[in-house]
Amino acid sequence: MILTDERWRALLRTRANDPGAVKRAYDTRKRRPRLLSGNGTLFLVAADHPARGALGVGGDPMAMADRRSLLERLLVALENPAVDGLLGTPDVVEELLLLGALDDKIVIGSMNRGGLAGADWEIDDRFTGYDAQSIADFGLDGGKMLLRLVDADPGTVPTLQACAEAVSELASHRLIAMIEPLPYVRDASGKLILHKDSASLARAVTVASGIGVTSAYTWLKLPSPDDAAALDATTLPVVVLGGVPSDDPAADLASWGRTLHHDAVRGLVVGRALLYPPDGDVSAAVDAAAKVLEAAK
Repeated sequence: MILTDERWRALLRTRANDPGAVKRAYDTRKRRPRLLSGNGTLFLVAADHPARGALGVGGDPMAMADRRSLLERLLVALENPAVDGLLGTPDVVEELLLLGALDDKIVIGSMNRGGLAGADWEIDDRFTGYDAQSIADFGLDGGKMLLRLVDADPGTVPTLQACAEAVSELASHRLIAMIEPLPYVRDASGKLILHKDSASLARAVTVASGIGVTSAYTWLKLPSPDDAAALDATTLPVVVLGGVPSDDPAADLASWGRTLHHDAVRGLVVGRALLYPPDGDVSAAVDAAAKVLEAAK
C-alpha cells in the first residue's frame, strides 16, 4: 500500500475539513475476532515513540519526525500478512485508520507518553495518550503502558500507581494490558541506563505482574534477556520488544530468536529496528523478523 501524493493530500484534507471522519473510521473498522494468530503468536509493529519525543534512529536524531515517511514505512510493514497489527498512539492509529490500513488487524493503544525522552521528569510518566475507557469505546484490542523502575527516582511511584489503575480498568473491559517493565539507574551524569541483567529484569517482571486488581488480562513486553531467569519469573504471556536497534540487524534477529523459544513468549513487538533498518528495506526487515518468529514457534 503506497502512500502516493494523492493519498497523502487526501489525508491532509480530511484532517483539516472532516474531523468526524476519525470517529467514523473507528466505528467501521473491521476487527479481527481473536488476538493471536493461527500459530498462537502475536507480531505487532510499534510506532508510539514520537509522542514521547523519541525521534532518533541510528545517527539520525530526527528520523521519526517525518510523518509521511513514518506512515509509508508502517503501511509497508502492515501489508505483510505475518504482521498481526499495530501498537501506537492516537494520532498514528487514526492516520492509519483514515488510510484504511487497520482492518483485520490487532490495535493496541499506547497510554502513557508523558515521560518525555531526556526530560528532568522522564520517569514520572504521565498518561497522556489513550485511557482504558477510550480504548474500549474505540474498539481497540488493549492498551500498552511503559513502566520504568528507578529506585532512586520518586517519579517511579505515581507511574507505578497509574499503571496499576490502568491494568484494573482495562481488565474491567476484558481488554489486555501490555506492560513494559524496564529497570533503570542513573549514571553519574544523570543519564538513564537500562539494566538488562537477570536479577534486575526478574525483579521488574515480578513487580509488573502483581499490579492491578487482577492479572487475568496482563501481558508483559520485555527486552531479550541474557538468560531465562526473567522469563521464568512469570506465567503471564510475554512479547519481545525490539528496543533501540543495533548496527547489526542479524544479531538483533538472533537475540529475538533465542528468547522466542521460551514457553512464556508469544511474539514480537518491534518498532524502529524494522521501520528504519540500516539498508532502508522495510519489507525485507519485517519478513526476516516474521521468519524468526515462525521458526521459533
